[in-house]
Amino acid sequence: MAVKIREKLEREVQQLEHELNFELPAELKRAVALGDLSENAEYHMAKQRQEYVAARLAQLKKRLAELSLINLNNIPRDRAAYGSVLKLRDLDKDEVVEYRLVSSEEADVPRGLISTSSPIGRGLMGKQVGDSVRIQTPNGAREFEVQSVQTLHDQDEAPGEESEAAPPA
Repeated sequence: MAVKIREKLEREVQQLEHELNFELPAELKRAVALGDLSENAEYHMAKQRQEYVAARLAQLKKRLAELSLINLNNIPRDRAAYGSVLKLRDLDKDEVVEYRLVSSEEADVPRGLISTSSPIGRGLMGKQVGDSVRIQTPNGAREFEVQSVQTLHDQDEAPGEESEAAPPA
C-alpha cells in the first residue's frame, strides 16, 4: 500500500520538477521578451505558478520522507492502526460499516478508505474489538462499537485477501 503511494508521489514530483526546471523558465523568458514586467500578466502568472510548484514540491518531498519512515514493525498487531480494516456497528443507525485506515493520499470515503488524520480515523486509532468510540464529525457526533479489527499484519498473513476495504454497508 505504501509503495503505491510512494510511486504516485514520486511521479508527481518528477512532473513538477520538469515543469519547474524546464517549462516555467521558458514561459518566464517568453513573458520577459514581451516587455514591461509591471503590467505583464503572462509574467505574473508564470511567477505565481512557479511559486506554487515550488511549494507543492517541498510538500511532496516532505511527505515522501515521512512515508520512508513507516516501519511495519512499529504497527501494532492487536489494535487498529494504519492499514487496519475495521468492522464497526454504527450505534446511531444500527448498521455495520467497514473502514480501512489509510494515509491522507489514499483516502476515499465512498470506498470506505478513511484517513488516519480524519476525525473518524483519529478516533479509531488504537481501538480493539469490543471498544466503543464516540467521534465528533462535521455532521455531528457518531458512536461506534468495534466488532472486528484486521491489522496490516493479519492481511499479510491471510492468503487471497483483497487489499481494498469494501464500501460501507
